[in-house]
Amino acid sequence: MKFLIVGLGNIGDEYVATRHNIGFMVLDALAIGASNIVFKQGRYAWTAEMRFAGRTLVLVKPTTYMNLSGKAVRYWLEQEKLSKENMLVITDDLSLPSGKIRIRAQGSAGGHNGLKNIEEVLGTNEYPRLRFGIGSDFAKGQQVDYVLGRFPSSEIPEVEQGILKSIEAIKSFVTRGLPLTMTDFNK
Repeated sequence: MKFLIVGLGNIGDEYVATRHNIGFMVLDALAIGASNIVFKQGRYAWTAEMRFAGRTLVLVKPTTYMNLSGKAVRYWLEQEKLSKENMLVITDDLSLPSGKIRIRAQGSAGGHNGLKNIEEVLGTNEYPRLRFGIGSDFAKGQQVDYVLGRFPSSEIPEVEQGILKSIEAIKSFVTRGLPLTMTDFNK
């Protein structure tokens, strides 16, 4: 069994460790915890491959910038000959408190440009996603600055716990499937 695990984010030093890059942060933590797997530049993405419980996980961090994430997702689904049911997209979510996660089989983009583009390119919003809460403590008109900002030190413990929980959810998704993972992690 093979799975595509896509962490959404933006490339460039100015985006490292920002709220919008939580997908990259989760995949980096997963790779470090799995014998220091290293990402390599591939077409439209940094990629790494790891094994877990007899499964192959192809980790993908798109280099297309957030607004064109669908291009990388479609390319790697086709390259690996996988269906969207064997893909999990990890994204930031303003509607959840920092560090909280929700797993869904489908859903709206909710104003998220990366998810909007994936939906446009794939022609559907029916694909598994892990939504990682980044909170929404910003003034009207300040959303862009907020999502492109870094987590304050007061939120780091929740974010670190959320990253660990996301890694466990990924492992559950690839071994136990989406329904059981949703039941266990959406409490």
